[in-house]
Amino acid sequence: MTSVTVYTDGSSRGNPGPGGYGAVLEYIDGAGKLHTKEMSAGYRLTTNNRMELMGVISALRALNRPCAVQLYTDSRYIVDAVNLHWLDGWARRGWKRGKNEKVRNVDLWKQIRELTGIHQVTFNWVKGHNGHPQNERCDQLATAAADGDHLLEDTGYEPE
Repeated sequence: MTSVTVYTDGSSRGNPGPGGYGAVLEYIDGAGKLHTKEMSAGYRLTTNNRMELMGVISALRALNRPCAVQLYTDSRYIVDAVNLHWLDGWARRGWKRGKNEKVRNVDLWKQIRELTGIHQVTFNWVKGHNGHPQNERCDQLATAAADGDHLLEDTGYEPE
């Protein structure tokens, strides 16, 4: 199984507002050569959390076969939801949180569950804006995408 390291970040200008995500994927081939792929996209109206999730989804969807993935994000929202098994509980309870509240961003969380069923993903938290080169690059990609001219529609975004 190929090992891949993924870094992701999301950004929004206002919450909600225009937003973007950035991702950096790295793997070393059989000859010991490092390969890097960068990806990003911007959206007209979205939230920071949705962009954080979209970064993860886009990176995992870019993998063309099952991989062992070390995924790094500065989003506690994502890392805690997976590592503390909130995501599993939400799915078991019909996408409800405590006090029967609807889970936000269900469309994206369902995709995360699907993708973690394909890949062996370990979610790791990295402190944002702390000089980590790949996290800083993801932030640059995300903010540039949010500020871009060709913004997409976040079809799953539902204003509160």
